[in-house]
Amino acid sequence: MTRPTARLAALLASCALATGFAAQASAQTAQPPASTRPTLIVTIVVDQLSSNLYNQYRDRFTGGLHTLTDRGLVYASGFQQHAMTETCPGHSTVLTGMNPSNTGIPANDWIDRETGQEVYCLAAPENTLAHGRNTDNGPVGPGQLRATTLADWVKDASPESRVFAVSGKDRGAINLAGHHGDGVFWLTDDFGFTTYVEPGKSAEEKLRPVADLNRRINARFAASAPNWTYTRPECRALEGEWTIGGQTFRATLPPVRGFEIDTSPILDELTLEAATELLDSQALGRRGVVDMLGVSLSATDRIGHSFGTQGPEMCEQMYRLDAALGAFLDRLAQQPGVVVVLTADHGGSDFPERMHDRGYHDAVRGDPAILTRLNETLKTRFDLAVNPISFGGSGLMVVGEGNKELVDPRRDEIAAAAVDLLRAEPNIAGAWTIEEVLASPLPRPTQSPQELTLLERNRLSAVEGRSPDIVVSQWPNTTTIPGRVTGTLSTHGTAWDYDRGVPIVFWSPELPAGQERFFPIRTIDIAPTLANLIGVETPNTVEGRCMDLGVFGAPICPDPATVR
Repeated sequence: MTRPTARLAALLASCALATGFAAQASAQTAQPPASTRPTLIVTIVVDQLSSNLYNQYRDRFTGGLHTLTDRGLVYASGFQQHAMTETCPGHSTVLTGMNPSNTGIPANDWIDRETGQEVYCLAAPENTLAHGRNTDNGPVGPGQLRATTLADWVKDASPESRVFAVSGKDRGAINLAGHHGDGVFWLTDDFGFTTYVEPGKSAEEKLRPVADLNRRINARFAASAPNWTYTRPECRALEGEWTIGGQTFRATLPPVRGFEIDTSPILDELTLEAATELLDSQALGRRGVVDMLGVSLSATDRIGHSFGTQGPEMCEQMYRLDAALGAFLDRLAQQPGVVVVLTADHGGSDFPERMHDRGYHDAVRGDPAILTRLNETLKTRFDLAVNPISFGGSGLMVVGEGNKELVDPRRDEIAAAAVDLLRAEPNIAGAWTIEEVLASPLPRPTQSPQELTLLERNRLSAVEGRSPDIVVSQWPNTTTIPGRVTGTLSTHGTAWDYDRGVPIVFWSPELPAGQERFFPIRTIDIAPTLANLIGVETPNTVEGRCMDLGVFGAPICPDPATVR
């Protein structure tokens, strides 16, 4: 929602940023007390924290998640409303106010049609990595993100404002920091927290905010190697064995596959330690301007993929995440002017073998032979020498030699024939060519995310030139991966509500009491809502709507009819 330029100009002129972006009230509303004016916005994204998982443990939380639930403003029906529910597109919606169709991030990866190569969602080959090795996802940066973020809007209005973000994953941190962040850090093996380095910049300088932290962490782990075992008897009671892909998977702690920080609660605990370090060393929220801190917690996602969501591993993760967030919120409560929003980039589900044993008899793994049958039929029908359909970049591509874009004049016919064949498969709920998806109208801005059709959900994920040539949605409870013990057991990425539903919670230590609102909102509504709270102008292109929080001294959202 666009806020009149005059409002921000007047606000900055009158306050001269001495008290930050003071939330300007309407003519009928008194200014909130100075202590309620936000000076620090903290955005917490818990990777793969579905509404289902949040609600499952909600009554058992005693730490930070209890504080947020009991003392915050809870939207129990939050949504990532698009279909391709992966980490990169989900994070891209949180502070842009835009759906993936307009952030330019349709998936974690996509195929370059000219080269046939897979492209990472935040690839930036011009950059280097500060730790001096080409690891993780290679050189990265925010350039692939086509939308600006709340952090960018704040920096544009107040260059003195500071923006930092930290995560277990590069894409978690970069999407929250936007294009002009002062520091973006993620954890990498055998080093600590790293970042990207643009040409002409110094790795040492960019790592300076986390250099002392890295030394402390490495010294601590050298003195005592980390491990992961039980703290709760109710989690131990969830142990069991399942046959997955012909192998036996035993759910227990420590994991049979061996301990790794990346797939343990320690990943989030280190990330929150880094967030606290940045909060203190950078004096965030204590310098008379609005600062921003993004925190993306990756362990729930890594544990969900490796062990599923309903075993002892996730049980322990929920309790330890709750405890770690409790210590972090206690630190935030020590300074005035803090507003926190917590949400998730997507949801997730358990692995189908355990779901089936617990009564979900429609839980299955997708048929891995579909692609083979599809290619054999199309090769025969169109007299082709190579397989015309390949999987990559989270979707199906129509290809020729070398996995490059098919130049055969019958390309559209082949794609249409593939769609018809897919629609006849028993596990396929919907299939379309990318041209069909892009030609369909976007949902109305006010349309409830619960009411979107399957095609509309896929339309919100579609990006021309980056989305796959053929868009497919399988039926609910169909897991698209084969499942491999010591590898990935379960996943997400579907158009169904167990992957789309996420909690959205606003909290401040100055909020007098908790509230809950049942009506659905979307992650794209977070940025314009926070922008209204701190009095910063949003671009005309923002798709989300400002929500009247009724707390934190927030002004009434402007009437959309007056700002378009």
